[in-house]
Amino acid sequence: MSPASLAVAHRTHPDPARIAAISAAIALNLAVIMIATRPSGPAFFHAIQRLNPIPTISFIPPPEPVIPPPPVEVLPLPHPPVAPPVVHHQTPISPPVATPVAEGNIPVAPVTTPTLLPAGTTTSPAVDAAPVEASLAYRSAPLHFPTRALQQRMHGTVLLRVLVDETGKPVQVTVERGSGYLLLDRSAIQQVLDGWRFQPAMVDGRAVRALARVPVTFNLRE
Repeated sequence: MSPASLAVAHRTHPDPARIAAISAAIALNLAVIMIATRPSGPAFFHAIQRLNPIPTISFIPPPEPVIPPPPVEVLPLPHPPVAPPVVHHQTPISPPVATPVAEGNIPVAPVTTPTLLPAGTTTSPAVDAAPVEASLAYRSAPLHFPTRALQQRMHGTVLLRVLVDETGKPVQVTVERGSGYLLLDRSAIQQVLDGWRFQPAMVDGRAVRALARVPVTFNLRE
């Protein structure tokens, strides 16, 4: 056998003890490197905080409730005292009413003394003084229903303006508001001029001429 073939056949084997020593040295070096390069616990935690900061949660206190202002009481202004109106009372005149009866006079009882509303008073008498406005009482007021008006069923009230002299006699009669029937209006004027008498108006204790509004009613009795 040649020398070359002998060299191949007798190759040396590695030493197990040497291999184990080398492996232990390598493992020890790796352990030292890992321990040296491993970060400590707090440092590692701070590094993580720098990379991912923890969000801060803050609580906002609720706003204080708004207290409404106290209600303002509005007091009404005091009203000034109102003087009661002065009422002038007049003696009412009961107007004569004609009802459909037989032709003739209807007696009317005299009423109380008239209430005067003089337009002006004078201290000395004047012959041609203007008549005063007055409400006169009746002495006599005969009234009958005209036959023709009764047949035609006419009725209504005539308001007359009567001028009465110092003796209570009507001297002038005009229609202030008609009844709607000329026959009744004319009959009322004529009857007042012919037969009616009034209590004369008195001013300062003397009789004077007066103007009075006199209603005359012609009423149909059912």
